[in-house]
Amino acid sequence: MTAVINVVGAAIVDSLDAPERLLVARRTAPPQFAGMWEFPGGKVESGETPENALHRELAEELGIEVQLGLELESGNAAGWALNERACMRVWFAEVTAGQPAALEDHDELRWVPLADQGEALALPWIPADLPIVRALLERVSTPA
Repeated sequence: MTAVINVVGAAIVDSLDAPERLLVARRTAPPQFAGMWEFPGGKVESGETPENALHRELAEELGIEVQLGLELESGNAAGWALNERACMRVWFAEVTAGQPAALEDHDELRWVPLADQGEALALPWIPADLPIVRALLERVSTPA
């Protein structure tokens, strides 16, 4: 049996306290996901904590540093199922240094308003990310 691939992603918002916009990234590869939108992030490497992996991935992919907020819980300790071999844990994050830029794996970044859920849901998301987007929209529209 092969081990589950642990992936981390960031729901980068303009404010952890009162989020109004979400930063989304459009993939350039692999071919089946090129042109689709996703949460930036990547694989957790051996010896890394998920949080450290997320900080590393965001620095590499977008050239930013972030403050992590709460994890967007999936109800499964491993995270959100991406496929039969991989799960992703997603944290809310706010940029603390740098300007987000599409440096690796993406050709466009976009801030999407959270108040207009239709705009966020209208994007062609990677299919595995769509349930996460729906949960995020529900979370930010429901007062804590």
